[in-house]
Amino acid sequence: MTETARIPQPDAGRPDLAKIPVTVITGFLGAGKTTLIRHLMTHPQGKRLAVLVNEFGTLGVDGDILRSCADANCPAENIVELANGCICCTVADDFIPTIERLMALPQRPDHILIETSGLALPKPLLKAFDWPGIRSRITVDGVITLADAEAVAEGRFAPDPAAVDAQRLADDSLDHDTPLAEVFEDQLSCADIVLLSKADLVDEAYLDRARAMIAETAPRSLPILPMRDGVIDPQIILGLGAAAENDLAARPSHHDGHDDHEHEDFDSIVLDLPEIADPETLAEAVRTLAREQKILRVKGYVAISGKPMRMLLQAVGERVRTQYDRPWGAQPRQTRLVVIAEHDHVDAEAIHAVLVAQTTLKG
Repeated sequence: MTETARIPQPDAGRPDLAKIPVTVITGFLGAGKTTLIRHLMTHPQGKRLAVLVNEFGTLGVDGDILRSCADANCPAENIVELANGCICCTVADDFIPTIERLMALPQRPDHILIETSGLALPKPLLKAFDWPGIRSRITVDGVITLADAEAVAEGRFAPDPAAVDAQRLADDSLDHDTPLAEVFEDQLSCADIVLLSKADLVDEAYLDRARAMIAETAPRSLPILPMRDGVIDPQIILGLGAAAENDLAARPSHHDGHDDHEHEDFDSIVLDLPEIADPETLAEAVRTLAREQKILRVKGYVAISGKPMRMLLQAVGERVRTQYDRPWGAQPRQTRLVVIAEHDHVDAEAIHAVLVAQTTLKG
């Protein structure tokens, strides 16, 4: 591909005083950010990586997944998890000290990847790179926004309020669309490249509609590339040299002019469950929660009766994916799930009852 030949390659002789490039990876819940970072970790292009992952909820599923991929190019000590709140709301308390610790490692990383939570607004994070203690040592190489191809093609983040209201009346599952649409638009506004994730699950017509939707929403022309199974050539998204922290005026936000923002529309709970006899009954219970209680996301580890491997469960709405990732070993066999929903729809007892009733009844 002729375009990639002009992208800067890793420089093993980079002096210590050179700024460390950072790639910020944003995207809505379940868009595939962790899968993309796993791919980058296994194809580091000769770079020594560090990863900062911002979880939403107290159970560190995404961080644990990434630590299981640690190797010499990205050792476990280079993978840091922030679970004390949305990264754009905890810049001074969490983000800045964490970046300073990564830059103080005995072997400085050549490149840092930041996975934001699905609710994070990227612009406050970009502003943090002008913090006096780090601005001379770090730069935003690029902002990569992941967008679920199917969700975008179906118009779930339409910028037209009238269309949003019509969809809400037609489908109760879109009742949360207005606040999520603003997050989505802010992510597009700050992006340097948009990746249409899960492109293998839709046809070309869907991809065309998703591209058109993004082109209409974004404030400027952006490269929009399909991504299948979390795989993209790292040369396309690393080494952009965007210096995004110096380009804030071209990256408008719904929250420009506001010093803070709230994410009170969303809550998460952690549920402990007994061993599950049949994975499909659990998947069906999760789909029931998505339909009946507007659950946005479920993720966690599951103990399946008679199986030595733990099962990783990841769900976005009614789309549920499972895989056995590793043996339990000395870790206690325990099913623990993070459930993320709108604030008014988090009823821990009701959610627990649905999961237990369905898995017990059919298991």
